Parts: sequence; C-alpha cells; structure tokens
Amino acid sequence: MVPVQSTATDRATVSRIIRTRRSIRHYRPDPVPAPLLRELVDLAMEAPSSYNLQARSVVIVSGEEGRGALTRATGGQPHPREAPVTLVFVAESRAWREGREDVLETASRLGAWSEEFAAALPEAVRLFHEDLRDRGLEREYAVKDAVIAASFLMIAAEAAGLATSPMNGWNEEEVKKAVGIEGRDDLHIALLVPLGYPAETRRHPGRRDPLLTRFGETYGGGGVGA
Repeated sequence: MVPVQSTATDRATVSRIIRTRRSIRHYRPDPVPAPLLRELVDLAMEAPSSYNLQARSVVIVSGEEGRGALTRATGGQPHPREAPVTLVFVAESRAWREGREDVLETASRLGAWSEEFAAALPEAVRLFHEDLRDRGLEREYAVKDAVIAASFLMIAAEAAGLATSPMNGWNEEEVKKAVGIEGRDDLHIALLVPLGYPAETRRHPGRRDPLLTRFGETYGGGGVGA
C-alpha cells in the first residue's frame, strides 16, 4: 500500500480551517449553489463508519415549508429559519439487517477487501450488531457514525467559505415528521446542521488548557499528555 503523502501546506491548511471554524447562528439568504451542496454532502459521506456499512444518510432541507417545520422543531431558533439549507443527519440503526450487498460489491471491485474478507463479513456484522442490540446500543452506534459524517461536512463547508452550526436542541419526533420518517423506530436524528453564508462574525471563545484535557495512557495521567 502506498502511504498517503502529507505536506506542510496541507497540515497548515487543515489546522487553519479547524481553528477558525465557528458555530454561526445568523445567515445571509444567499442560496448555496447546488453543485457545491452536492460536493459537500459527498465529502460528508467519505467519513468512516462501522464495518463500512455507511448506516447514515443526509436529508437536504431547503424549501420554505421544511425549514419552517425545522424551525418549530428547534423551538424557534434562528439557525434553520435563516440558513438557506439545513442538513438533517439520519442514523440508520438497523441497516446491518439489509445485507448492504452494494457495499460488499464495491469494496471487492476496488480491491479494498479480499474475497475471503468479503465472504466472512456478513456473519461478522450480524454477530456484532446482534450483540449491540442485546445491550441496547444499536441506536448509539448508528448515531456515532452519523455525527462523524456531520463533522466532515462542517470542515468541508468551512473550507468552501460557508458557515455551519451543529444543533442538538430539537424535538426528535417533530424533526422526523419534517423529513418524512415519522414512526420509524429504526431511524434516528443524529444532528441538524444549518448551512449557508454567515451574516455575523463570531470570536473564538478559547479552549481549556490542554493539560486539563490531554492525558497519557490513563484518564488524568501524565506522560505524553503532559
């Protein structure tokens, strides 16, 4: 396998994007160009997922009716009302039961998985997710994968000159109704991400001293963390 090459410029660019991104509450009404929107969602879907099942989807809400419903679902917060687009990240906790033959076929065709690995994967996936189900963790694992994808989207959006704001304050049943999945107990709302051009500038509020949040080997331990 050829290692991925990273340059100092690459690292500096990614560092700058991550450090300058802020959560924006107010947006200009300018629409996000459709090709750019598709590119950003495609980049979000490049995020890793458990067993590469890709058990997460994105609903792009840009219509007035849908944005109004999301505004009500978030208690009238300004983000989904003002942003031209709100992306709803949906976690699919029972995707593993579908088989996902397209995932197996694609990975095998691209040479990412050997025939032996691909043949053994369905049983491994079944055993893993049945254990999650028995422990009541199906939803949690699916939501984690969806949130990772949302994080990719936010970084890609910042690089494209757009603003985002991950939202976790909403009524899940109302959001489900807004995107047409009411009554689906196999689908879960992981995150709402308003997307658009910022109408405000927000200062960096700072981060805690790394010595309070970076540890070596054990929580609270020294070494590398110190």
